[in-house]
Amino acid sequence: MATPQYDAILFASFGGPEGQDDVIPFLRNVTAGRGVPDERLEEVAGHYRALGGRSPINEQNRALISALEAELATREVDLPIYFGNRNWAPYTAEALQSLHADGHRRVLALITSAYSSYSGCRQYREDFARQLDETGLLGEVEIEKSRSYFNHPGFLAPVVDGVRAALTDLEREGHDTDRVRVLFSTHSIPLAMNDASGPTGEGSWYVDQHLAACRYVMDQLHDDLPVMPEWELVYQSRSGAPHVPWLEPDINDVIERIGTENRAEQAGATEAVVVVPIGFVTDHVEVIWDLDTEAKESAEEQQLAFRRVATSGTDHRFIAALADIVQEHLDPSRERIAVTELGAVQDVCGHNCCQVNAGRAVPTEQGVNSLQEIAAHLREQEQAAAGAAAGAAS
Repeated sequence: MATPQYDAILFASFGGPEGQDDVIPFLRNVTAGRGVPDERLEEVAGHYRALGGRSPINEQNRALISALEAELATREVDLPIYFGNRNWAPYTAEALQSLHADGHRRVLALITSAYSSYSGCRQYREDFARQLDETGLLGEVEIEKSRSYFNHPGFLAPVVDGVRAALTDLEREGHDTDRVRVLFSTHSIPLAMNDASGPTGEGSWYVDQHLAACRYVMDQLHDDLPVMPEWELVYQSRSGAPHVPWLEPDINDVIERIGTENRAEQAGATEAVVVVPIGFVTDHVEVIWDLDTEAKESAEEQQLAFRRVATSGTDHRFIAALADIVQEHLDPSRERIAVTELGAVQDVCGHNCCQVNAGRAVPTEQGVNSLQEIAAHLREQEQAAAGAAAGAAS
């Protein structure tokens, strides 16, 4: 069996309601501290209510955990996995109390967000610090969050296959590839949050990482397609005050624009769109509603054929990618697998990494104070790897 530096895994996610009575309380948790009235929450609640008030995200996460447990077992990695959400049961605080009661003290956190940003990374680390404090476990339990995995080939390979299959299917129906538009969709965030994403708080990592992932996916299709379709990165699920600028363009606006271009009888009119939820790990409500319902309806209104690619979900390659990341932490000499020009993101976040409110930093678990400390941490990893290699050779 592997001898871990860690004695448990915390699988952390966003959470979702399990029934109609949970919808508004769940949305209150999501918007806590923003002063959003219930009447505004009801607008979003309609998406959940149309699906019976139950988000599929918890069930999907349990399926991911089960598959990961099986994959780790085949690799002889014996680490129990605890499941905790930010906004609904099972809550992260409950998971921390359970793992502590079971005797675990050093925890590796995997989260269901592949990209770097405040909401997708730093906020989880702030949550961990706050919940350790509130549960009285600060100093008792240590949590380290794993790196972002947006460009692990195991996360992107299922996406490549999905885009290829969608284009092939459309071609069979008579839609030439040069008349298909590929729309890579991700969750919109405030411009300020994107601008602050990165190790110095001035990086635009969120957009840059998505674009790198999109380019990789399309590059894998060059040998299969005589003509490459046009593609672009679009956004969905915008929320918040209307006066606050968020990342654009919205996917529905882009589909409407394509329809306008077609009506102008421009050469090479687009006949179909392939929508790729590149920013998401599973087919939860924001994929099912915002894409399968709203974006599909927009495409129908513009008389465009529509295909939506599945998320990576429980594809065996994505599960293997998560297991790879676990093993990176257990063995510093293990290769850190990553594609695209951006390479593997470091494990340890800087003090200002993805910090939105400059000068008002919220304490985080597993953060360092400067880029110099990150460099020191990396040197320690290199020394540990060299020591492990020397020990294996002797």
